[in-house]
Amino acid sequence: MPELPEVETVLRTLEERIKDARINGIDILYAPIVEGDVKTFKNKLIGQHFREFDRRGKFLIFGMDDITLVSHLRMEGKYYILTDKDPIDKHTHVIFHLDDGRQLRYHDVRKFGRMELIPKADDYSVFKGLGPEPFSRDFSLKYCREYLKDRKKPVKEVLLDQSFVAGVGNIYADEILWDIRVNPLRSASKLNDEEIKDLIASTRKILRKAIKAGGTTIRSYTSSLGVTGRFQLSLNCHTVETCRRCGKDIKKIRVGGRGTYYCPSCQKK
Repeated sequence: MPELPEVETVLRTLEERIKDARINGIDILYAPIVEGDVKTFKNKLIGQHFREFDRRGKFLIFGMDDITLVSHLRMEGKYYILTDKDPIDKHTHVIFHLDDGRQLRYHDVRKFGRMELIPKADDYSVFKGLGPEPFSRDFSLKYCREYLKDRKKPVKEVLLDQSFVAGVGNIYADEILWDIRVNPLRSASKLNDEEIKDLIASTRKILRKAIKAGGTTIRSYTSSLGVTGRFQLSLNCHTVETCRRCGKDIKKIRVGGRGTYYCPSCQKK
């Protein structure tokens, strides 16, 4: 699943390639991708330009002339920039016809992704009930201490909760907990202040490194815009057989229904 670094990579690439492009037409090939009425969606977007590019958690936010287009890639959503001469793949569900002859195509094998229109706003801080962005001042020791104090769930499960911090997914949660030597099954409420500080610092460090590398390409994910993630070359525990730190075997378990990798030697319970 695309996580914050992958979504950020897609966002930056799209900004570079389609900023100020005008939508001349839209083909909706699979209606459930669009939240709300398809006809209204098309009518409100045709004639609009891609002016601003933002991200909130794992959501892509496109500021148009007088409305906002929100896109969530979910499991396997991808964007392609092609022309009308390129064949239309069976997994292409939305085509935006741009004024320069190019097409921005939304491709989604599982059809889980969604698009919706919302009123234009300057502040998306309360968007979709998401927690603070990892790089914001709001993701602080005080905030985390208050949030975690009554959370009895495993820390891995809490780290994946988008209401705690926006954008962290399975891969990066494993890497963060490995980095700070915390067992993924440990109760989140048991973290002390020093461990919380380490959690905040490691989250920012790892996500910045992943963004710089263009994200992580595992299984089917790429940005599909000529950018392939390289962070998988730096993974220390997720899908890795032996710990990069101590050389012992990495163990795979399930936490909150998600495949979880950790080092039993470095991350003692």
